[in-house]
Amino acid sequence: MATDASAKTPGDLNERSVRLAILVAALGYFVDIYDLILFSFVGKSSLKDMGVEASLIDSTYEGVFNTQMLGMLVGGVLWGVLGDKKGRLSVLFGSILMYSLANVANGFLETTTYYAHLRFIAGIGLAGELGAGVTLVGEIMSRSSRGWGATIIAGVGVTGALAAGLVDKLASWRTAYFIGGAMGLALLLLRVGVRESGMFEAVKNDKAVSRGNFFALFTNANRALRYIAVILSGVPIWYLIGILAVRAPKLGKDMGISETITGRTAIILAYSGLALGDLASGVISQWLQSRRKAVAFFIGLAGLGSTIYFTLGRSSPDMLYASCFIAGLGGGYWAVFVTMASEQFGTNLRSTVTTTAPNFVRGSLVLVSMFISAIEPALGVWKSALVAGVVCLAIGLVSLLPLRESFGKDLDFVEE
Repeated sequence: MATDASAKTPGDLNERSVRLAILVAALGYFVDIYDLILFSFVGKSSLKDMGVEASLIDSTYEGVFNTQMLGMLVGGVLWGVLGDKKGRLSVLFGSILMYSLANVANGFLETTTYYAHLRFIAGIGLAGELGAGVTLVGEIMSRSSRGWGATIIAGVGVTGALAAGLVDKLASWRTAYFIGGAMGLALLLLRVGVRESGMFEAVKNDKAVSRGNFFALFTNANRALRYIAVILSGVPIWYLIGILAVRAPKLGKDMGISETITGRTAIILAYSGLALGDLASGVISQWLQSRRKAVAFFIGLAGLGSTIYFTLGRSSPDMLYASCFIAGLGGGYWAVFVTMASEQFGTNLRSTVTTTAPNFVRGSLVLVSMFISAIEPALGVWKSALVAGVVCLAIGLVSLLPLRESFGKDLDFVEE
């Protein structure tokens, strides 16, 4: 049940404070994505440089990557709860500090002994920034314009993947990690000018309101259904990135493409589509005045990109790369997805939801990969990925049904 808390909310922040909050959140997410994708580029080369035998590089890489994803799942819950208990700003800058220091430490590694440990710590840090940033910006902007704030955050943020690809091409893996750490630490200088959300401050001062109780999401059937539906609506995004783009070399070879498919190119093109899609989905959401319709439209576009991937994409590397871009464009509803998650729940659980949901979506990639592995012996490599795509896209569409339309909704309420 939701109750109104508007009587407790201080006045809106001035325009400069709002712009600064959007800037910090956007740049923080830029560094977040840079770090998240960087390991996909430098992971194997760094392992080779540290002396891992060629026959063990793939398995070691998978182990470190899974450890990083585990850290993100742990961090999603940790930072989400802290965001509702201690404040959005504490999480925003605390998470940036954690993944920045982990990045710097990665650059000093001489052996693989602590690689997984540091990627786990980095994963925890990476889990907090986006949710805290979107929650803060959503609560300090007007109900009609807050979608623009999230659009800027996500649109700027996903270009961090492009920066990671460029840095990987121009610098050593150690330098790439140092650059990521330096960018994050530089953002901490902006902390002084960013102010806390008035909505959070009002709820914080109300001792009768329970804040940041993750398990409260499951004590009410309607609330639990909304939470699960929010997570499932984002699953197609990480299928497009984690399967179609990251596994493009393997899938392309199995589909009969004789030329070499470069994973870096597929990932960069997919993220280019995501960046453009995030801007477009935010505009379309504002134009339609609907989050749900915008998400449905882009899931349909993602379906089109996936169809091209497994049909025309089989003809040549260029067509496969083009389909990665189109699929990425369809997956570019990340900004609307995170905004929708934030708008579905009250101030006392908003950070918990907005931080955990994106990380559980990222974590869903592990389940999708397990599903593909389970059916691969019967169907083969590319057909298994195709079936998984159909399932993910269908789940994404169906999950929109129980969600409330949240465009223009007053966020000044709490969950009981």
